[in-house]
Amino acid sequence: MPGLIRAVVRTTAIAGTATVVSGRVSRRQQGRWAAKDQAAAPPAEAPPASAPYEAPPGQGSDMDSKLAQLKELGALKEQGVLTDAEFEVQKDKILHG
Repeated sequence: MPGLIRAVVRTTAIAGTATVVSGRVSRRQQGRWAAKDQAAAPPAEAPPASAPYEAPPGQGSDMDSKLAQLKELGALKEQGVLTDAEFEVQKDKILHG
């Protein structure tokens, strides 16, 4: 009988330890996955710091199209599609003609 009790106690201790270790590993993996998800998620856009620029009368649609082109250009630069030099050249084309 003492041998049987010893085996039950040993099995219980091993199973308990395995459960604790498994829980820790699971929590650690979930933490890593959550960190990866946060790093991969696009950053939230910050609200404008000041009042938006208002174009003089008659230039609204032209300015809007230029702003849209600049935003698109900035997105391409952030994605690594354009180098800094290419970005500057294209920006000058949009702004100055």
